[in-house]
Amino acid sequence: MSLIPATILTGFLGSGKTTLLKRVLSEAHGQKIAVIENEFGEENIDNEILVSDTTENIIQMSNGCICCTIRDDLRATLQDLATRKRKGEIDFERVIIETTGLADPGPVAQTFFMDDEVAEQYLLDGILTLVDAKHAEQQLNDRQEARRQVGFADQMFISKSDLVTPEALQALTHRLKHMNPRAPMTQVHFGEVSLDKVLDLRGFNLNARLDIDPDFLKDDAHDHDHGHVHGPDCGYDHHDHEHAHHHHHHDDDVKSFVYRATRPFEPAKLEDFLGAIVQVYGPRMLRYKGVLDMQGTERKVIFQGVHQLMGSDLGPPWPTGEARVSKMVFIGIDLPKDILMQGLEQSLVAA
Repeated sequence: MSLIPATILTGFLGSGKTTLLKRVLSEAHGQKIAVIENEFGEENIDNEILVSDTTENIIQMSNGCICCTIRDDLRATLQDLATRKRKGEIDFERVIIETTGLADPGPVAQTFFMDDEVAEQYLLDGILTLVDAKHAEQQLNDRQEARRQVGFADQMFISKSDLVTPEALQALTHRLKHMNPRAPMTQVHFGEVSLDKVLDLRGFNLNARLDIDPDFLKDDAHDHDHGHVHGPDCGYDHHDHEHAHHHHHHDDDVKSFVYRATRPFEPAKLEDFLGAIVQVYGPRMLRYKGVLDMQGTERKVIFQGVHQLMGSDLGPPWPTGEARVSKMVFIGIDLPKDILMQGLEQSLVAA
């Protein structure tokens, strides 16, 4: 049996998760989706799109989807759904998990890797984060959960952008980009979003693409031969000074930075270093990914991780004529950039 794709939908209270979910469920896409709702949600899927309201925890919807609430824990709910699917009692092709507005998506994501039985039946496809443009600045300033939700995202949706000025929206997107440059951002109105931005994102696939927002990389015009780490506080600002105050007045604890190197890595050194870093800083490392040039192989090496869980795989061969540049992005909470930079430098093959 092929693995069931799972999507985590997160976002702060009132950001429009339920609106987006209703939209996905009521659209005639012909897919059967199981929705797992965390029952502390501020608003449950309403009865308009339900066939019947029953005391049973699994409810059939009018378009063939099903909805259930988490009774005990996520793992048990996923197991229960998979068992019933296997027995032919219910039919669905994928799962969307809607977290509460106060949830940290990290432990939810880890369930798909840490639990063997879940990992044998499900494939985590992506984490979607909704950001409420009107209240985001306050929420990001005040609540670490909101910042973590941004850091974990594979795709961000900005809701209520019509309620803020273009300048405020630009400042928000700039801030989000520096927290997480690998998640594309889309503005959504009342949950209207094309399904290809919600499903089959392959955010957790080990693939040879490392999508980093190109505007984020533009800041790195002063790239050096030996590799360079940069981030929102690297002290190098390409923005006009009159705009600088818009963009640099927050010091978010969730930050990202990109490392690039033109020399190959020594596999044993890099493995030792990353292993040690993950042991010490794993809980603060939200998402990280790299496409690496490793000594001794003509193929790209792809690695990625969530918290302490890290995996790597051989990717396709380096194409003839393509510069063999290693690229890595780290997204985390107050990560020690200097230590990471120095350790990565020392893991390269000697010049």
